[in-house]
Amino acid sequence: MIKVDENDPIGEIDLSFPYRNVQIKRDIDPKDEYTLEEEVGRGKFGIVYRCTEKSTGLSLAAKYVSCPKKEDRRNVEREIDIMRMLQHPRLIQIYDAFENGKVMCVILELIEGGELFERVIDDDFILTEKACTVFMRQICEGINFIHKNRILHLDMKPENILCLTKTGNRIKIIDFGLARKFDPDKKLQVLFGTPEFVAPEVVNFDAIGYGTDMWSIGVICYVLLSGLSPFMGHTDVETMANVTISKYDFDDEAFQNISENAKDFIRKLLVKDLNARMTSKEALSHPWLAKSAIFSDQALSTSKLKRYVIKRRWIKAVNTIIALKRMGAKIDTDMFHIMPI
Repeated sequence: MIKVDENDPIGEIDLSFPYRNVQIKRDIDPKDEYTLEEEVGRGKFGIVYRCTEKSTGLSLAAKYVSCPKKEDRRNVEREIDIMRMLQHPRLIQIYDAFENGKVMCVILELIEGGELFERVIDDDFILTEKACTVFMRQICEGINFIHKNRILHLDMKPENILCLTKTGNRIKIIDFGLARKFDPDKKLQVLFGTPEFVAPEVVNFDAIGYGTDMWSIGVICYVLLSGLSPFMGHTDVETMANVTISKYDFDDEAFQNISENAKDFIRKLLVKDLNARMTSKEALSHPWLAKSAIFSDQALSTSKLKRYVIKRRWIKAVNTIIALKRMGAKIDTDMFHIMPI
């Protein structure tokens, strides 16, 4: 059985490779410099392959994005520009970038541990409240660095938190496709994100800010501890209506053995008023995330979290199929292993 090693010095780790001031290489085929290997993931924005840099033998990931329109290309260029600013052990790192015709390719750090939620529901993993704090502390460290650089992630959800390896404790925040540079003196509004994790100000198309990411972290924490989603409705419209009301509770038996500090941590994030939420810095100073905090060694039940992950996996697969069909791709549905709920 795998249990989080609380003595692992997760705060003192090196980056996978030295900082690179990535500039987009125009009209160059990535295959000239990298050997493409097996596909490791795909979604509505592109396909990701494992690859190897020919000159060094370094294993990396190559994300190919089709850019038929100028707007598509600008979106990828913005993502590259933002990632160039974000050199931190808790964040996926960019290595190279290419534009070749109507296709752009971003070469990224290879992260092989899989999604965090997939990892903790494994039968060999012992999920405890202490383990949850180890993961949540790292998430807050990553977001704190993003916010210090005046950037909003705006798509914090379980799928965008990966484990660096299949056995270690370290996580990486990925996917900066929706991230935006942020000037606190200027009003910024967005109308995108995953309904289950977006903050009330996004649903209401009000001004957003650093607290918008912190709300999403509160939802992630709630789900990690309980396997329940605080605002999930039967439809996206119902979910977003629940978010705007911002009403939730800890009445389910899943929270029976969860500490008051954990509930307080969530309460200070799931606040309707954007400016009243804990900042990333305040979250890192919260007693629940203190390394000296004492918890019960009792394992948390992951039965509800398993059902939650299976449902998310099914929704993701269906959405991917729909997106690829819209792009005119021929779909082999067997490859998605869609599971009934």
